[in-house]
Amino acid sequence: MTGRIAVLVSGSGTNLQALLYDEAIAPHIAVVLSDRPGVAALDRAASRGIDTEVLEPSGYPDRAAYTDAVRDDLLARSIDTVVLAGFMRVLGASFFVAFPDRVLNVHPALLPSFPGAHAVADALAWGVKVTGVTVHLVDEQVDHGPIVLQEAVAVRDDDDPASLAARVHAVEHRLLPAAVRALLKGCLVVEGRKVRIIEGEPSP
Repeated sequence: MTGRIAVLVSGSGTNLQALLYDEAIAPHIAVVLSDRPGVAALDRAASRGIDTEVLEPSGYPDRAAYTDAVRDDLLARSIDTVVLAGFMRVLGASFFVAFPDRVLNVHPALLPSFPGAHAVADALAWGVKVTGVTVHLVDEQVDHGPIVLQEAVAVRDDDDPASLAARVHAVEHRLLPAAVRALLKGCLVVEGRKVRIIEGEPSP
């Protein structure tokens, strides 16, 4: 596998940790970038000797300027693959022009259902019987890009946001590394809104 990965984070970094545990992926992680200082994800990266960077949106006049700053920082590091692992900022179109079909995100629902920042709570509030996890390629629209992997998670009658989130996160920690491995191996074939994983990529 080839590639230099940047992982973008905003919080505790449990999905980052799943990538760090993956022996095929971890050597390719060149930097972990956060929009907030002091988050646990940065400590996880530093403990593995991985470069960290903090770029706070408040230091830029608008989203376009912030997008360009993040893009330029990653390009200067020769990054070619970007993983959004709990990154809570929406980047502009110029970012995805720089990394076409090379940005992955994990979302705690079966898109296109329940996009946005409160997917687990929204699924419970709607009363669905099944929710899940989606890993998708990212474009300039929120939770919109072509779907790479999905897996369903049953919603139990006694679930609350914490119990359902725990099971959703366990699936995230399997699916995201599987999608990253496929992307690094060149196993993703993007055909419009459809993504095929060609033979050779192990199942998550």
